[in-house]
Amino acid sequence: MPPCGGKIFWKKWTDKPFTIINTAYCLALMQIKLFTIPVGDSGAAQQEMNSFLKAHKILEIEQKLISNDNGAFWCFCVRYIEQAFSVAPESKAKVDYRKVLDEATFQKFSNLRAIRKQVAAAEGLSAFIVFTDEELAELAKLEEITIKSMLGIKGIGEKKVERFAHYFMTKPEADEAPGPVA
Repeated sequence: MPPCGGKIFWKKWTDKPFTIINTAYCLALMQIKLFTIPVGDSGAAQQEMNSFLKAHKILEIEQKLISNDNGAFWCFCVRYIEQAFSVAPESKAKVDYRKVLDEATFQKFSNLRAIRKQVAAAEGLSAFIVFTDEELAELAKLEEITIKSMLGIKGIGEKKVERFAHYFMTKPEADEAPGPVA
Protein backbone atom coordinates (compact mmCIF):
# COMPACT_ATOMS: atom_id res chain seq x y z
CA MET A 1 0.00 0.00 0.00
CA PRO A 2 1.47 3.38 -0.98
CA PRO A 3 1.75 6.29 1.47
CA CYS A 4 -1.40 8.32 2.20
CA GLY A 5 -3.62 5.29 1.60
CA GLY A 6 -3.64 5.71 -2.19
CA LYS A 7 -4.26 2.96 -4.71
CA ILE A 8 -1.68 1.66 -7.14
CA PHE A 9 -2.63 1.62 -10.82
CA TRP A 10 -0.66 0.31 -13.80
CA LYS A 11 -0.41 1.95 -17.18
CA LYS A 12 0.17 -0.47 -20.07
CA TRP A 13 2.31 1.88 -22.18
CA THR A 14 5.16 1.92 -19.69
CA ASP A 15 4.30 -0.92 -17.28
CA LYS A 16 5.16 1.39 -14.40
CA PRO A 17 2.92 1.92 -11.38
CA PHE A 18 1.48 5.26 -10.41
CA THR A 19 -0.38 6.28 -7.30
CA ILE A 20 -3.49 8.34 -6.72
CA ILE A 21 -2.91 10.23 -3.48
CA ASN A 22 -5.66 11.53 -1.22
CA THR A 23 -4.49 13.71 1.68
CA ALA A 24 -6.28 16.05 4.07
CA TYR A 25 -5.04 19.13 2.20
CA CYS A 26 -5.17 18.13 -1.44
CA LEU A 27 -6.79 15.55 -3.64
CA ALA A 28 -4.20 15.03 -6.31
CA LEU A 29 -4.95 12.77 -9.24
CA MET A 30 -2.01 11.78 -11.35
CA GLN A 31 -2.87 11.83 -14.99
CA ILE A 32 -1.09 11.02 -18.22
CA LYS A 33 -1.09 13.03 -21.42
CA LEU A 34 0.54 11.84 -24.63
CA PHE A 35 2.06 14.17 -27.20
CA THR A 36 3.11 13.07 -30.69
CA ILE A 37 5.37 15.54 -32.47
CA PRO A 38 6.54 14.91 -36.03
CA VAL A 39 10.30 15.24 -36.46
CA GLY A 40 9.78 17.96 -39.09
CA ASP A 41 7.23 19.86 -36.96
CA SER A 42 6.79 23.55 -37.71
CA GLY A 43 6.77 24.29 -33.98
CA ALA A 44 3.00 24.27 -33.34
CA ALA A 45 2.96 20.86 -31.65
CA GLN A 46 6.03 21.77 -29.61
CA GLN A 47 4.38 25.01 -28.52
CA GLU A 48 1.26 23.11 -27.46
CA MET A 49 3.33 20.71 -25.35
CA ASN A 50 5.43 23.52 -23.83
CA SER A 51 2.29 25.46 -22.88
CA PHE A 52 0.88 22.35 -21.22
CA LEU A 53 4.14 21.73 -19.32
CA LYS A 54 4.22 25.30 -18.00
CA ALA A 55 0.64 25.06 -16.75
CA HIS A 56 0.85 21.77 -14.82
CA LYS A 57 2.86 20.13 -12.05
CA ILE A 58 4.93 17.61 -14.00
CA LEU A 59 6.06 14.42 -12.30
CA GLU A 60 7.83 12.63 -15.14
CA ILE A 61 8.31 12.74 -18.90
CA GLU A 62 9.28 9.78 -21.06
CA GLN A 63 10.19 10.14 -24.70
CA LYS A 64 10.56 7.67 -27.57
CA LEU A 65 11.41 8.15 -31.21
CA ILE A 66 8.99 6.20 -33.40
CA SER A 67 9.71 5.62 -37.07
CA ASN A 68 7.30 3.98 -39.51
CA ASP A 69 6.05 4.28 -43.11
CA ASN A 70 4.36 7.59 -42.26
CA GLY A 71 7.59 9.21 -41.04
CA ALA A 72 9.36 9.76 -37.73
CA PHE A 73 7.67 11.07 -34.60
CA TRP A 74 8.67 11.89 -31.06
CA CYS A 75 6.19 10.47 -28.56
CA PHE A 76 6.14 12.04 -25.12
CA CYS A 77 4.35 10.49 -22.17
CA VAL A 78 3.79 13.22 -19.56
CA ARG A 79 2.76 12.26 -16.03
CA TYR A 80 1.32 15.18 -14.12
CA ILE A 81 -0.88 16.00 -11.15
CA GLU A 82 -4.25 17.58 -11.71
CA GLN A 83 -5.30 19.15 -8.43
CA ALA A 84 -9.02 18.67 -7.89
CA PHE A 85 -9.06 21.07 -4.94
CA SER A 86 -6.67 22.52 -2.44
CA VAL A 87 -7.46 23.66 1.06
CA ALA A 88 -4.64 25.42 2.84
CA PRO A 89 -4.74 25.18 6.62
CA GLU A 90 -4.19 28.95 7.03
CA SER A 91 -5.09 30.62 3.77
CA LYS A 92 -4.67 34.39 3.91
CA ALA A 93 -7.06 36.74 2.18
CA LYS A 94 -5.55 38.66 -0.72
CA VAL A 95 -4.69 42.20 0.30
CA ASP A 96 -5.47 45.16 -1.97
CA TYR A 97 -2.50 47.39 -1.17
CA ARG A 98 -4.03 50.28 -3.16
CA LYS A 99 -6.72 50.46 -0.44
CA VAL A 100 -4.45 49.68 2.52
CA LEU A 101 -1.64 52.14 1.74
CA ASP A 102 -1.90 55.89 1.22
CA GLU A 103 -1.21 57.22 -2.30
CA ALA A 104 2.47 58.14 -1.78
CA THR A 105 3.23 54.86 0.01
CA PHE A 106 1.41 52.89 -2.67
CA GLN A 107 3.49 54.60 -5.37
CA LYS A 108 6.67 53.65 -3.49
CA PHE A 109 5.28 50.10 -3.10
CA SER A 110 4.67 49.93 -6.86
CA ASN A 111 8.23 51.08 -7.56
CA LEU A 112 9.59 48.46 -5.15
CA ARG A 113 7.52 45.79 -6.93
CA ALA A 114 9.06 46.82 -10.25
CA ILE A 115 12.55 46.56 -8.73
CA ARG A 116 11.64 43.16 -7.24
CA LYS A 117 10.48 41.96 -10.66
CA GLN A 118 13.80 42.98 -12.24
CA VAL A 119 15.81 41.38 -9.41
CA ALA A 120 13.82 38.15 -9.65
CA ALA A 121 14.36 37.99 -13.42
CA ALA A 122 18.08 38.70 -13.07
CA GLU A 123 18.50 36.12 -10.30
CA GLY A 124 16.23 33.52 -11.96
CA LEU A 125 13.85 33.41 -8.98
CA SER A 126 10.16 33.81 -8.35
CA ALA A 127 9.35 37.34 -7.20
CA PHE A 128 8.01 36.26 -3.79
CA ILE A 129 11.37 34.65 -2.99
CA VAL A 130 13.03 38.07 -3.18
CA PHE A 131 10.42 39.82 -0.99
CA THR A 132 6.72 39.15 -0.46
CA ASP A 133 4.14 41.87 -1.11
CA GLU A 134 3.71 42.16 2.66
CA GLU A 135 7.44 42.78 3.11
CA LEU A 136 7.47 45.31 0.24
CA ALA A 137 4.51 47.15 1.81
CA GLU A 138 6.45 47.45 5.06
CA LEU A 139 9.52 48.66 3.15
CA ALA A 140 7.36 51.25 1.37
CA LYS A 141 6.25 52.65 4.73
CA LEU A 142 9.87 53.44 5.67
CA GLU A 143 11.28 56.92 5.03
CA GLU A 144 14.67 55.47 4.16
CA ILE A 145 15.41 51.85 3.37
CA THR A 146 18.59 50.82 5.18
CA ILE A 147 19.96 47.47 6.31
CA LYS A 148 18.93 48.17 9.91
CA SER A 149 15.39 49.13 8.92
CA MET A 150 15.09 46.07 6.66
CA LEU A 151 16.11 43.76 9.48
CA GLY A 152 13.27 45.20 11.57
CA ILE A 153 10.63 43.89 9.16
CA LYS A 154 9.02 40.52 9.84
CA GLY A 155 10.18 37.99 7.25
CA ILE A 156 13.36 39.82 6.28
CA GLY A 157 16.42 38.27 7.83
CA GLU A 158 20.14 38.50 7.35
CA LYS A 159 20.19 36.15 4.35
CA LYS A 160 17.68 38.23 2.38
CA VAL A 161 19.41 41.45 3.36
CA GLU A 162 22.80 40.04 2.36
CA ARG A 163 21.48 38.93 -1.01
CA PHE A 164 18.98 41.64 -2.00
CA ALA A 165 19.40 44.78 0.15
CA HIS A 166 21.67 46.60 -2.28
CA TYR A 167 18.90 46.62 -4.89
CA PHE A 168 16.41 48.34 -2.56
CA MET A 169 18.39 50.60 -0.22
CA THR A 170 17.66 54.30 -0.60
CA LYS A 171 20.47 55.52 1.66
CA PRO A 172 23.21 53.32 3.07
CA GLU A 173 24.19 54.17 6.62
CA ALA A 174 27.77 55.22 7.33
CA ASP A 175 28.66 51.93 9.01
CA GLU A 176 26.92 49.83 6.37
CA ALA A 177 29.28 48.59 3.73
CA PRO A 178 28.15 46.47 0.80
CA GLY A 179 28.72 42.77 1.27
CA PRO A 180 27.93 40.31 4.03
CA VAL A 181 25.81 41.46 6.93
CA ALA A 182 27.55 41.29 10.30
